[in-house]
Amino acid sequence: MDILIVEDDAGIAEFLKKGLEVEGYTPHRVSSFVEMRAAMADRAWPLVILDRMLPDGEGAEICADLRSKDAGVLILMLTARDTLEEKLEGLRAGADDYITKPFAFEELLARIETLLRRTGARQEEITIGDLTLDLSHKSARRAGRDLGLTPTEFALLRFLAERPGTIVNRMEILSGVWGKSFDPNTNLVEVYIAYLRKKVDGHSKIRLIRNVRGFGYVIEMS
Repeated sequence: MDILIVEDDAGIAEFLKKGLEVEGYTPHRVSSFVEMRAAMADRAWPLVILDRMLPDGEGAEICADLRSKDAGVLILMLTARDTLEEKLEGLRAGADDYITKPFAFEELLARIETLLRRTGARQEEITIGDLTLDLSHKSARRAGRDLGLTPTEFALLRFLAERPGTIVNRMEILSGVWGKSFDPNTNLVEVYIAYLRKKVDGHSKIRLIRNVRGFGYVIEMS
């Protein structure tokens, strides 16, 4: 499941991103109100982790703005402000929960899981035709056959499967799967798409993963 992290402190953002990735989430980070609005305009996010103090806006006002545009999004506010009045201000602005810095990652994770349980938002499986991804165990099966994916292959397949029918280009895949630690000229995408096609489509007459020439890749039922 995608999570948008809105945090201008690079150290905290990286700490959150790595921890959430280990737990099976797909975190994306922006560092300002402007970047958050652009990300929100681009797609719907089930959960936003929002820093209260950003370089271009105050968290309570940003939270209220976000809530007015997407009533269903879950908002977990992070802040160093810990007075009761400030917590109430954040909650009244539309935050679903409020956690103060410094915090233990285990507490943050528990609060996220509680929010998702409350709404039933956490997805445990993704199914496309006879392909099933088990997000908890990071495994995939097609027609009941285990695909034996490596962690990177699973991450790539999940990235595509969370966007069924949507064409994604190689730069989007590089950023979403490999993060910022990649060379734009690398052929990683092409290599791993080939690996996936062999494992996902190699034993089936129906091809799920397609190359849309000049645009990118898409996973969908033909």
